[in-house]
Amino acid sequence: MDDETFMVEAYRLAAKGYGEGGCPIGGVLVRHGSGEILGRGHNALVQEGNPILHGEMAALRDAGRLVNRHDTTMYTTLQPCFMCAGTIVQLGIPRVVIGDVLNASSDETIRFMRGKGVEVVVMDPQASAAARDCVALVRTFRAEKPDQWLEDWGGGPNPALKPA
Repeated sequence: MDDETFMVEAYRLAAKGYGEGGCPIGGVLVRHGSGEILGRGHNALVQEGNPILHGEMAALRDAGRLVNRHDTTMYTTLQPCFMCAGTIVQLGIPRVVIGDVLNASSDETIRFMRGKGVEVVVMDPQASAAARDCVALVRTFRAEKPDQWLEDWGGGPNPALKPA
């Protein structure tokens, strides 16, 4: 499988979402061996008014019903949030390739997925043009629309909740 090629496709979807005024996060679900793209999508918070339709979730929705996803890789332009990471783990997706971790707040979801046996590949922006593009697009978006970025990530910490 060619991670760069599939990340370029995920980036294309993120750029499409950004061009529509939305959050620039794309996802592509690919079958191992054949390289068949089973599903693709981008964040649709703005386009559909749906706070849970992140890039990964949109790709899974596009893939539709499958007996299982045990022979797939999820390509995502941005490190998955806990909702998406939990779904990846629950559905048994064994491999995730991430284009941008620099715009994420911590490595918690990477540690979570790895702790559940998921192979997590973080593309190096020094070596990958697709990863560089992913990082630059989100950096631009965060500077242009910080409120929308915060909304997409759940509005920030709830001050009424006390840390455990």
